[in-house]
Amino acid sequence: VQLQASGGGLVQAGDSLRLSCAFSGGTFSSYSMGWFRQAPGKEREFVSAIRYNGGSTYYTESVKGRFIIFRNNAKNTVDLQMNTLKPEDTAVYYCAAGFPITSTIRQANAYRAWGQGTLVTVSS
Repeated sequence: VQLQASGGGLVQAGDSLRLSCAFSGGTFSSYSMGWFRQAPGKEREFVSAIRYNGGSTYYTESVKGRFIIFRNNAKNTVDLQMNTLKPEDTAVYYCAAGFPITSTIRQANAYRAWGQGTLVTVSS
């Protein structure tokens, strides 16, 4: 499985940005997909995830109501729409694919494949 993340950039606080992750080399509709981020000097943290069939979505508390994850199983993509961005959202964002169960869907080690990351910088 290969993942290619894109869409990062430099924006101002309050702006929106949409990240996209292209999946190849496997059966996309079988994989749950996640987005994680890593800020400078910090550990990688969970941001959002969506089940293989899009039936359930998950968000870390700090992005609820601002970020939306959705997938297109026909195009093999998963997007993260990020609204009302804040400086604390600045990080490298990674997409991931795997077969996590509900109790592990927020854990990085539950995912089998990772994209290369895309940098999001939010200025104040």
